[in-house]
Amino acid sequence: MNWIDWFYFPARLAWRQLIFDRTKLSAAICGVLFACVLVFMQLGFKDSLHASAALAPVKLNGDLFLMHRQSEAMWRSVQFNRSELMRVLGHPSVADVHSLYLGLAPFKNIQTRTKRTLMIYGFDPDSSIFNLISVKNLRAELRQKDTVLFDEYSRPEFGPIRQFLEAGQNVTEINDYKISIIGLFQLGVSFAADGNVITSDLNFMRIFPRRKHEGIDMGVIKLYPGASVLQTQSELKSQLNEYVNVFTYDELQQFEKKYWTDTAPIGFIFNFGILMGWIVGLVIVYQILFTDITNHRNEFATLKAMGYEQGYFVRVVFASAFFLTILGFIPGYQLSLGLYYLAESQMFMPMPMNPGKVLTVFACILSMCFMAGLLAIRKLKDANPADMF
Repeated sequence: MNWIDWFYFPARLAWRQLIFDRTKLSAAICGVLFACVLVFMQLGFKDSLHASAALAPVKLNGDLFLMHRQSEAMWRSVQFNRSELMRVLGHPSVADVHSLYLGLAPFKNIQTRTKRTLMIYGFDPDSSIFNLISVKNLRAELRQKDTVLFDEYSRPEFGPIRQFLEAGQNVTEINDYKISIIGLFQLGVSFAADGNVITSDLNFMRIFPRRKHEGIDMGVIKLYPGASVLQTQSELKSQLNEYVNVFTYDELQQFEKKYWTDTAPIGFIFNFGILMGWIVGLVIVYQILFTDITNHRNEFATLKAMGYEQGYFVRVVFASAFFLTILGFIPGYQLSLGLYYLAESQMFMPMPMNPGKVLTVFACILSMCFMAGLLAIRKLKDANPADMF
């Protein structure tokens, strides 16, 4: 049997069956399209969640990072004693260490005076732990009392800060403490906070008067050039107290992503949404294929009487499932592109449409349609030539 007999003729029959009833075909395409868009959006939100969670770690300039073992994420950190970070300086591979302070606080809009929570990062201006050019250029200014830098990629509810600065309006309040905005940087919002502010460690303590300078949220460790990161990490783990985690750069990013995926309920919601989209599409495609087989039961029985084997009809059903996948995926992908752009403009978070995501969704929709075809094949057993007489 050549490939034409094995594939082409069953596929041609499947195609003609699908286009015979255009209304039913349109309903099937809409069902696949709906499932495709739902899976695309859930994956997009999930990727946006991961991307936003890794924004801050990506901008940190360090080789190893210390965090309390009870910290769930950077925005839900548990302080540990700064002396633990100072102990790291005794390792021969460690060039320098720096403290990072983290906290959530309400920011008062300069114009409307409404408050909205953002993330505060406090660090020693003499250090360069942020890979942000604007922060590096304004380190000297941050040494002044009650000065901060504002993230211009924050949500618009904080106000047009750039316009305020150009108009000479730069005084507002964070945590009911008066501060002056002296510049902008670019980081981006996350699911934890709608905006970000960077300031000096001394100003951080003024904004959070109950915090102690010795209680830090993260330690940033810089190694000498050529030093082994993994070896140093292993040695520090054995030297430091057990309540401190020692992360590499990649491990810190995965730690942040893992919180949103496994600990926070929103990760489960996105995964559940993907599953529900798959199930809804499965049911719709199954109903279409099942009805199609039922309506053409006599024709299938006639073909059986003519000598066609069961495998031929199985290929017909799977070919129908494949055609529905293509017909539903293409408009679903195009619609999802527009929805991604819309979501990015409203959430102010990245939602990239990369080739890996496209292939993943296509495989998901293809498995959905093939599973529907597999369930619908059972109806072919009812196409018995003896029932026609």
